[in-house]
Order: sequence, then structure tokens, then C-alpha cells
Amino acid sequence: MPSNNRQTGAFSPTALLAAVVIAFLTGLLMSLAIRPAATPTASSSPEPAAALKRIEWRLPSAFHTTIPGLGRTPETFAETVRAASAGAIEFRVFEPGEVVPAFSITDAVRDKKVEAGYTWSGYDQGKIPASPLIGAVPFGMEPIEFLAWWFDGGGKPLGEALYHEQRVHPILCGLIGPETAGWFRQPIEDLDDLAGLKIRFAGIGGKVIERLGASVTMLPGGEIFQALEKGAIDATEFSQPIVDQVLGFNRIASFNYYPGWHQPASASHLMINLDKWNALSASDQAIIEAACYTSTIRTIANSESLQGPVIAGFSENGVSAETLPENVLRELHQVTLRVLDEEAAANEWFERILESQVRFRETYRHWKVRGYLPRDF
Repeated sequence: MPSNNRQTGAFSPTALLAAVVIAFLTGLLMSLAIRPAATPTASSSPEPAAALKRIEWRLPSAFHTTIPGLGRTPETFAETVRAASAGAIEFRVFEPGEVVPAFSITDAVRDKKVEAGYTWSGYDQGKIPASPLIGAVPFGMEPIEFLAWWFDGGGKPLGEALYHEQRVHPILCGLIGPETAGWFRQPIEDLDDLAGLKIRFAGIGGKVIERLGASVTMLPGGEIFQALEKGAIDATEFSQPIVDQVLGFNRIASFNYYPGWHQPASASHLMINLDKWNALSASDQAIIEAACYTSTIRTIANSESLQGPVIAGFSENGVSAETLPENVLRELHQVTLRVLDEEAAANEWFERILESQVRFRETYRHWKVRGYLPRDF
């Protein structure tokens, strides 16, 4: 019997080929639907970042990004977030004054003029009296001690509650060690040398210096050199040796004093509008927090590595590194304690946060004085 390709159960070559192709495509689509997205390799061509982006926020900084350590942190943070989110989260960093004045970042975040900002909380002292306590405290905690208090001693929830009243969410995002005690044109031999001095100072330390008769002005970093050069101020403190050198203070004031009694550690925070923060998914919040923790570690490591060579080269630049006399430090300490007590009596949040720090330090000191070698060992 002649064959009949149209009989029941038989297929033509064309129909068979079509069936095979359909089965292949169906299987391919099914496999793509159920398997996780592949991580792009060096040879692959990932989608453009713009196609993946779901968050794009402006991030003005209180510090110029050209400043080593301290100023570089916002860009380090932004780069880390971008990489961790595969380009889905983008923070665009802006210089001080480019979008928001250096001392107005928290206000701009609160008012939703920008989604986020990077700043030192001490700049908020005028409107949030307790804010310097989470930035730097004279004769206060050193970097490791501050980290212990912040993450495990009750500091983080207190700092968040303080700023949540302003509709701002703070995330620790940078930390450096002690600053210098300042740059002066003349030696400081006793507290009388501070009387009548026009000096740039910030935070609680500024209140202490003011109590001793100095005339205190708080200027952004980018305005200090010009003020010194024109004689609007006689002296200044700002940051660590590498930062101060970049800003040129050594070209005008040749006496650089230590230790940085007013800021043994300086913490900076990423400030995010609270409504914007709460609207983020838990995974996006985790990426941002993790990037800040990375930036915090990177900043303290980088800044610590940079200071020694600068001080070692002072003599070549006509700078004298000086140590404040112990009697001056003791008197500064006593004035600091009085100022802290007065501020605590005047503001409930200041009292709550200061009490938390004092309690933590009373317990921590049992380890601090025993576990570590003396500095002069």
C-alpha cells in the first residue's frame, strides 16, 4: 500500500520541524522564567544603568570632595551603593554651596529640598542643641569607644530619635580620629593667651573657648583660609593635619597645637529625609546602611594613615607642632564639664544623650585602662 503522510498519527517533515522548534522555544522561555538572573561577566553586555535605576537622590556634602579622608567619604559611599545595587541606587554628590550651603544640609533634608545630605551633626547645634553629642564631645570618646557606644551602648537609637523629631534619619557614615587643637600665629602658654582671640571654632568646644574670653566664629572649611589671610580671624581649628595642610593654614599660622581635646573623635552622618527613608524597601535600606558602615571603616583607616607624614614634614614647611601644657588641658577640661552640665540642664535631649555617654564610659574605662598599653610605652 502506498504511504500516506496525511494519515492519522503521521507528520510531514515541515510539521515535525515546526513542532521541534516550538518545543525548544517553550523550554527556553520556561528556563528563563524560573532561573535567577545571571550576574554580568566581563564578556557580557549588561543593561544600561539608567534602565536599572530605581532611586536617584542628590547628596550635598558639608565638605569639599578634594579634602583627603573627611571629604572623600560621600563619594566612597556613593560608589559603594552604586556597585552593591548594580546601578539601581544612585547618589549624586554635590560640593558645599553647590546645591545647599554647608551648614544648612539638615534643614534642606528636613524640608525635602534634597533627599539626603552628608554632614557633621555639630553644625546643627543652633537648632538642635544636643546634636554635637553625636558628632564630637570635648574630652569625650575616642573612635573605637564611640563606635562601641553608637552600635552597642544605646547611641544609635538615641541619635535616631533626636533627629526623627526633625523628620530626618541619621546614619553613621564617616569617622575620623582626633583633630588638631588649632593653628595659631603665637604660642599658647596659658589660658590668658586665648582671651580676646578671634578664632574659628565649632561645636561644644567653641562654647568652651568662648567661655575663656575668645571671640568665636564658625566658618565652613572653604572660607577659613581667606578669613585668616585677611585677619578676620587670628586662629582656627578645623580638622586633621592632612586636611588643614590642603586648606593652607600652615601658610599663615605656624604653630599647630595638639592634642585635639575638643574632638577626640569626629563622626559624620548621612542624613536622609525620614519620609523618603521609610518609603524604601528593607533591602534598599540595608544596602545604604551597609555602604555607610563600609565608608565609616574606610574613612578612619584612610585618615589615620595620612597624618604622620604630614607632621613629619612640618619642619620643612616652617611649622612647629606643639603640645598644649598640661595645666591648660586640665583647665579646659574643667570648663568643659561646666559647659556640659549647663547644656544638659537647659535641654532634655542633651541631658539624655550625655547621661548615656557618661554611663557607657564609666563601664568601658575598666577595659580601656587595663586592656591597652599606655601611650608612652
